Amino acid sequence: MPVEVTWWGHATCTVEDSGVRFLTDPLFARRLAHLRRRRGALPPPEAAAAEAVLVSHLHADHLHLPSLARLAPGTRLVVPRGAPAAVPGLRRLARSGGLRLTEVAAGDEVVVEGVTVRAVPALHDGRRLPFGPHRSPALGYVVEGEARTYFAGDTGLFDGMAEAVGPVDVALLPVGGWGPYLGHGHLDAGRAAEALAALSPAAAVPVHYGTYWPIGLDGLRPHEFHAPGGEFVRLAARRAPKVTVHLPDHGERVRPEVAR
Repeated sequence: MPVEVTWWGHATCTVEDSGVRFLTDPLFARRLAHLRRRRGALPPPEAAAAEAVLVSHLHADHLHLPSLARLAPGTRLVVPRGAPAAVPGLRRLARSGGLRLTEVAAGDEVVVEGVTVRAVPALHDGRRLPFGPHRSPALGYVVEGEARTYFAGDTGLFDGMAEAVGPVDVALLPVGGWGPYLGHGHLDAGRAAEALAALSPAAAVPVHYGTYWPIGLDGLRPHEFHAPGGEFVRLAARRAPKVTVHLPDHGERVRPEVAR
């Protein structure tokens, strides 16, 4: 049982490897600006328990200060380099909450209780929207303990993606979004299946879909909300038939089988 993954909704996952818990892009809100949580109960308080939190980029649904405020003192908070300068409240929150803030760029490594986290590139607009400057890159992360688990954050397909990420055993891939249309720098189910074929892990979990949706747009292209997870399973079976794809419900834990 080298790794366990719990999907809490959107891009928020707990990855537990070698007894060390990593939390990705925590978003514990019922509502965020024009977005409302439409599916899945809010994560319980214990979802915020982690030795380290990995933030992929500065968009408010990935770097959400009220959710980060739930972290216990002493938690390591890993963010893209330049994030504290671009988000003024981040350093203040880290100081008041006793968080250990670590800035990284692609290629950097951080060791958390014997487990290595490696930052890798992502193709995505990583700035703080709507008007933030391009001070901070979007990143993915590979957690390397008993298994190698890739959390892609938000990304599009890019040349050399498999080489940049490196060998992985489990891939947590975004397959949708929070609105009826995906812009540049995102993966839909089809592009995520292409990425899966290139990465060739033993197992995969689709994330970043089916949780938040703009208020008042429930009836607009609802398949973009409901369908991406199942569509990814179907397309992955065609493009990467050797990969075992897990499709958890919100709050469900899966134990991908990997051979190292």
